[in-house]
Amino acid sequence: MNINNLPKIELHCHLDGSLRVETVIELARKENIELESYDYDKVKKLLSVNENCRSLDEYLEKFDLPNKVLQSKDNLRRVAYELLEDAASENIKYIEVRFAPIFHVKNGLSLEEVIESVVCGIRDAEKKYEIKGNVIISCIRGLDLKHVFDSIEAGSNFIGQGVVAIDLAAEEREGFAHEYVEAMRLAKEKGFRITIHAGETGFGKNVRDSIVLLGAERIGHGVFIYNDKEAYNLVKENGITLEMCPKSNIDTKAVTNYKDHPIYNYYKDDIKINISTDNRMVSNINLNEETSNVIKTFDMSLDEYKEIYINSVSAAFCDNETKEELLKHL
Repeated sequence: MNINNLPKIELHCHLDGSLRVETVIELARKENIELESYDYDKVKKLLSVNENCRSLDEYLEKFDLPNKVLQSKDNLRRVAYELLEDAASENIKYIEVRFAPIFHVKNGLSLEEVIESVVCGIRDAEKKYEIKGNVIISCIRGLDLKHVFDSIEAGSNFIGQGVVAIDLAAEEREGFAHEYVEAMRLAKEKGFRITIHAGETGFGKNVRDSIVLLGAERIGHGVFIYNDKEAYNLVKENGITLEMCPKSNIDTKAVTNYKDHPIYNYYKDDIKINISTDNRMVSNINLNEETSNVIKTFDMSLDEYKEIYINSVSAAFCDNETKEELLKHL
């Protein structure tokens, strides 16, 4: 099958992990951000990992430079537009772009201005390309709880206008969910859908907590549900979609290679999965490549891919009219 011709749905993609190298170089110069070198290959090394990446914590260090250049409305709007432009070139029909507004207020922008800028960039791209997009607001575990509530309040002003969901991301400690029960309850009351990074680094129990305590409708990664039977059954029985990003999991050493990734075993056991990139630049991957790697590794059929596409449409946090349009692409 021709991977490029397949319509695709991307539900797990971080804005600040998916910048173009040339854009980062240009913005760094414009913002007078001093780098040791502005050479393309050297800047790319600052933005992406190689096979020697040892852990999720090391992986997350690659977000430092992107967040330095994303401190203005124009820059945020531009990179959101470029991400959808890149996605459209891969025949992605719908993408949910996640990012943490709290990382982009260092030069005085308000959380609302940050969110609005990204939404505007997405809308700019929608006018030009055959793609639809929405925003997921990420909150960062390890930072103070106040920023979670502030992000929920700021993002709630854009519910129905480009913002669809709330997320918890970054380091994953066992049992983290208990801290965020009140915040996620507030988010739900304000109309946010909920997806949580969990089970990425070994704790299947965190997936269970994210569903039971936080009301997660989807799980970011969820690789390790196999080590917690209750989590596994909760995901399967409740139709919770796992947003799976195999290359990222290989990079962070959650798994050793594509063949050892549980994505296909989960799919064959009727667990709903979505194929996404996580961080295009950090992991040196696009969705055509990621889809191709998964299909080839597990010798998937076209019918199996179609089922994953349909499940991904169903799991998307967009309106029913958009879902009907997405299904027509099959």
